[in-house]
Amino acid sequence: MLDTINNFIWLIAAFLIVFSGLYFSFSLKGVQFRFTKMYKSLFSNKDSKGVKPYQTLMMVLAGRIGVGSIAGVALAIYFGGLGSIFWMWLTAFIGASNSFVETVLGIIYKEKDEKDIYKGGPSYYIKKGLNNKFLGGVYAIIVIFSYIGGFLSIQSNTITKSINEITTVSPLLIGIIISVVTSFIIFGGIKRIANTASKTVPFMTIGYVLIAVYICIVNIDMIPVILKSIVEDAFHFKPFIGGFLGTMIMGIQRGIFSNEAGLGTGAIASSTVETKDCISQGYLQMIGVYITTLLICTSTAIIILTSPYRSLVLNDVNGIEITQFAFSYHLGDIGNYLVFISIILFSFTTILTGYYDGEASLKYFSKNIKKRYLLYLKLSTIIILFLGCMVSSTTLWNFVDILVAFEAIINIYAIFSLRKDVESRLKNDRK
Repeated sequence: MLDTINNFIWLIAAFLIVFSGLYFSFSLKGVQFRFTKMYKSLFSNKDSKGVKPYQTLMMVLAGRIGVGSIAGVALAIYFGGLGSIFWMWLTAFIGASNSFVETVLGIIYKEKDEKDIYKGGPSYYIKKGLNNKFLGGVYAIIVIFSYIGGFLSIQSNTITKSINEITTVSPLLIGIIISVVTSFIIFGGIKRIANTASKTVPFMTIGYVLIAVYICIVNIDMIPVILKSIVEDAFHFKPFIGGFLGTMIMGIQRGIFSNEAGLGTGAIASSTVETKDCISQGYLQMIGVYITTLLICTSTAIIILTSPYRSLVLNDVNGIEITQFAFSYHLGDIGNYLVFISIILFSFTTILTGYYDGEASLKYFSKNIKKRYLLYLKLSTIIILFLGCMVSSTTLWNFVDILVAFEAIINIYAIFSLRKDVESRLKNDRK
């Protein structure tokens, strides 16, 4: 039943994401292809006193480059076929314009919390821009349940499965260790989360891509065939509903799960920056979409597709088993340890940013939220991480996918309704 609900809701969400992405691509005159502007935005507002623009990019990347980029891509290939990778790429280019719009709106409608730190995101631009406090609250609640209750569970679940591919360790012990390490960071607040992300993300991104480049070089004769197969499979009309359409939706779903373009959650972290230069911040956050999908997700796809992954027979698939098998095939025993290290880094940074998204959403309901409610959220996060180590992977993925689809539907409605705000800001910026 969860599968049926998931597929139906994602059919609606995928249509809205692609439609809005195409609309903004034209109305903003190809904003997602202005790579020079993106590069310059990396070095703007260096004198910011609070959370810096570069740190917000690292925070958003920390949330995006999680198990969705490793296990999620493997699931897309396993269930959707090679063609799902093509639709993942296309979603990145189309969806980047959605990311630009939601980031700009996040800056325009952000506000300060009780510690004089900015907070924002879809809930805030829905409340202030659309004058709809109720819908903003609905979105905030969905984020809390999907990120704190779902995304974080998947991270700890994937860490557990990855460890157990190498050695047998009790999920109970793994859960305790993850919970203790996470509590140290999240009790330190947004600045500690931002500092941790800004130091960890560049290292783990470069390292992972270098591994993929090495595997590409070793298997260079296979790459042209793989690329050709990806494109051919994307347009192969095997029965339409279960084949072509299923492959397309799977690719869009996994692409969005990874890069979050269209969900609005990237705007939550990017709204913390001190700057009011919303256009520059919009350019900056589009870099994150391309890094996540075109570098990290493509790296995972190449690593898997150059291995005999089709020989695997799996139950309760998380996706990490497939990636781990591919790493071991290419690199031997060291491959298991490399993918384990990648999972630890990717999952842990996602846990930190995912928690912050949940905290910012909780703060939506009160400007001066009582400390005990934040304490309850932190404790709930730690308990959920612990329990995630022992829950069924299939159930977790379906639960999160359904909530993410609802996030996308609400956010696309909001950014499309507020499109004039962004179009006018970008027009003034060009003068």
